[in-house]
Amino acid sequence: MAEVISNNTQSLELGESLNRRAWLRFRENLPAMVASVFLISLIMIAICWPFVSGLGNQHSDAQFNAPSAQYWFGTDVHGRDLFGRVLAGARISLLVGLVGALVSLVIGVFWGATAGLLGGRWDNWMMRTVDVLYSLPSIIFVIVIITTLEGLIQGWIESVFGGDGSETARHILLYAGLGAVSWLTMARIVRGQVLALREQQFVEASRSLGLGTWSILWRHILPNVFGVVIVYLTLTLPAVVLYESFLSYLGLGIQPPQASLGSLIAEGAAQINPVRIYWWMILFPAGGLAALLMALNFIGDGLRDVFDPKSTNER
Repeated sequence: MAEVISNNTQSLELGESLNRRAWLRFRENLPAMVASVFLISLIMIAICWPFVSGLGNQHSDAQFNAPSAQYWFGTDVHGRDLFGRVLAGARISLLVGLVGALVSLVIGVFWGATAGLLGGRWDNWMMRTVDVLYSLPSIIFVIVIITTLEGLIQGWIESVFGGDGSETARHILLYAGLGAVSWLTMARIVRGQVLALREQQFVEASRSLGLGTWSILWRHILPNVFGVVIVYLTLTLPAVVLYESFLSYLGLGIQPPQASLGSLIAEGAAQINPVRIYWWMILFPAGGLAALLMALNFIGDGLRDVFDPKSTNER
């Protein structure tokens, strides 16, 4: 009994030391820490802003006001405060990106782990499916999904729940479509890791003890690919946000009066004319999107350095 307690204590201390070492490595990565502070601050402000300010979606007579002390980012064509609109757009873009990334995580990890663990004919068939999907232009695939299924999903929502289901249908298709094109790289990465892990001695020992394929997958394989999965999840998130912004810019994503960073850029571009350019309507949404993507990529790079198994530098 004493030996078991000792082993458990050593395992706990090892886990704590590994977590502490990972945190120290991440903390010493200045760009990743600055990006994390910026992202957390942006999320908190975006969530709290509607409760502390009545500005944002309220129309007024102050159309096309330049940035000032009252309107930090100026106003848009309807006299709405652009600062609140940019925060609302960042909130929606992050939500769509997070849900889409989680969809890609579930599909990609399940597909890649299953293919790598089963091997043989199943592996060949599943990865050829990934190759076929890779050959399709991803953004066009999402556009086809949205334009083809939107009416069907909207009709089903309205028949079951009543009311106008267009907004809900568009959100569902955005989540599903963006997740459906973002899991392919995740599946390949996870499959490669599983192919290496399934030949390890602890997996063979589990088989000899009578554990089934799915038990081995859940108990031994997936915990060992957790670091790689987290890294690629953080790198998938900015890609999904960029996809969503592009679709919203084309008018196929978030629809007015809701705001997305992409739709705000489109609204600003629509006001460009030979007489006057309302520069703030493009500069601030585009700058917000660029800052958001940069922060997400810096965090992803920092996590990649933390979970890199080849990184042996002692911090």
